[in-house]
Amino acid sequence: MIVLTSAIAFTILILIVILFQVALAVGVPWGEYAMGGKFPGKYPVSMRFACIFQIAILAFMCIIVLSKAGLLWPQWSVFAETAMWFIVAYLVLGTILNLITRSVWERRIWAPVTLLMLITSIMVAIT
Repeated sequence: MIVLTSAIAFTILILIVILFQVALAVGVPWGEYAMGGKFPGKYPVSMRFACIFQIAILAFMCIIVLSKAGLLWPQWSVFAETAMWFIVAYLVLGTILNLITRSVWERRIWAPVTLLMLITSIMVAIT
């Protein structure tokens, strides 16, 4: 039950992050809430393409978590066993970066989200 709950919570959180990245990619002026606030307002074109790449990575992470939890593509379970620990490591780094950023908004918004994603990914990984 804890794995199912953790996987669903992770999925909801990562969908929020994906939607935020989609908003940045299409030009919503939320640049101050990402990348340490380096690009306030609308992202430049190069950063919008980076958002699309980030969306693909986040979606792949979600598929891995759902596979590890047994909710999607069970044929990926062996791959997901190992890949989960890369996700955990990625989220450790992401949490640290969101905690030490100069952007107050990132610390307030994205540090808690990343921390919750880290906790839920660990719960899925250790089962």
